Amino acid sequence: MKEKFYIFIQQLQDTITSKLEQVDGVAKFHEDLWERPGGGGGRTRVIENGKIFEKGGVNISAVHGALPETMQRAFNVGNVDFFACGLSLVIHPKSPMVPTVHANWRYFEMYDKSGKKVGSWFGGGQDLTPYYLFEEDAKHFHQVCKTVCDKHNPEFYPKYKKVCDEYFWNSHRNEARGIGGLFFDHLIESNEMSMEAWYSFVTEVGNSFLESYIPIVEKRKDLPYTDVHRTWQEIRRGRYVEFNLVHDKGTIFGLKTNGRIESILMSLPPHVQWVYDYHPQEGSEEEKLIKVLKQPREWI
Repeated sequence: MKEKFYIFIQQLQDTITSKLEQVDGVAKFHEDLWERPGGGGGRTRVIENGKIFEKGGVNISAVHGALPETMQRAFNVGNVDFFACGLSLVIHPKSPMVPTVHANWRYFEMYDKSGKKVGSWFGGGQDLTPYYLFEEDAKHFHQVCKTVCDKHNPEFYPKYKKVCDEYFWNSHRNEARGIGGLFFDHLIESNEMSMEAWYSFVTEVGNSFLESYIPIVEKRKDLPYTDVHRTWQEIRRGRYVEFNLVHDKGTIFGLKTNGRIESILMSLPPHVQWVYDYHPQEGSEEEKLIKVLKQPREWI
């Protein structure tokens, strides 16, 4: 399974980066191949200063070795080895009218000291972070998520949408990071779902990413905007940074397993503002977004 999934994310990385380059029309992804001292490595691809995309990364990695003590405690296991591979992406568009998007799909295995596999699971998801709320975009993104989920189980979309709303919550701000999507973790073999069935589900979600995001980019990329819009985008990006550095499990896992720091922090936007006690004007489009972020909505 681990070889099969790693082949999938390599191919998906090629597909996504090619399409994003085509949409941008100017910038190209810069590729870094890197090795992890404890075992494994990855292929980082970053795009910067494009016509459409100000900064973004589409990274894959496959790492292995002894599970660090901090993660042993987190997983409630003893002295085990691990293998983890996945694709992680974050795209920060230049225009505040185009939302930031994040996605990842990953596979994890653990082994005892004899090399016997003692656990395996899938995880992942995709979520949207707009700066100005276009409800039809939110509905489109969620509809793609729901359509994929419904092919496998009609209970998946409401379940993983709820998990996403709960996970991407900046509790210290009492607001959501964005308008959600899907988030799932620890998808293990059961009587209802084999690992092959989970593989089919997770890979289909991954393959749906471009369908969920690119139509939104195409629709919003040429809308006019002002410095006021841009300032609001940078203030909201600050909330994005706060979530990634304070709450995000992927960031924490990467830092605690001696991950590659440049790849881990690739998710951070290039231009951000923190304005003291900022509140948007009453009745404004900015306030409209904040009201939605205070209470997760059902989009479809």
